[in-house]
Amino acid sequence: MVVEEVFKDARKGERQSPSAIQKAFGTTDIYHVLKEVLEKGEVQLTTEQKRKMMEEKKKAIVAYISQNAIDVRTNAPVPPLRIENAMEKLKIRVDPNKPVDAQIPEIVKMLKREIPLKIATAQIAIKVLPEHVGKVLGYLKSFKVKKEEWGSGGELYAIIEIPAGMQSEVFGKLNKLTSGTVDVKILEVKE
Repeated sequence: MVVEEVFKDARKGERQSPSAIQKAFGTTDIYHVLKEVLEKGEVQLTTEQKRKMMEEKKKAIVAYISQNAIDVRTNAPVPPLRIENAMEKLKIRVDPNKPVDAQIPEIVKMLKREIPLKIATAQIAIKVLPEHVGKVLGYLKSFKVKKEEWGSGGELYAIIEIPAGMQSEVFGKLNKLTSGTVDVKILEVKE
């Protein structure tokens, strides 16, 4: 708080009358008014701040959808650029005041008019040779491990659940960690 005043128009320096403050807040006590404004008031954002918030939320929404959605026809991940283009074409706007999680279901529903997509998870079976288990095990633990078994020769057999849109990324990382010796098989893709 800069000054202990309530303004009708802060830019012009016009103070609000005590009777108007009494009518609106039930008191003229500035600290009570301040508390109520802080608890129930809305922050006025500049156009630039709103644009920046919308852009950040849009990126988060696109990243989530890209990571968790697949094209129904091909079971392949949907690239972020395709999602952005569809949002542009359908004139889907992101609400700067609404949390990202709350917007995703409605945006996915609208995107389905343009892209045949679904939010899904994939269960993947993996076989890792003993010499690569140390490098791979930590990476696998970043996902939901459904089953983990060890072979008599020290090989690791695991079933993990990942966001369906991350299949290519996970396969690439596993191949890199094992120098291409990993065996990977998609068991199931489900909504």
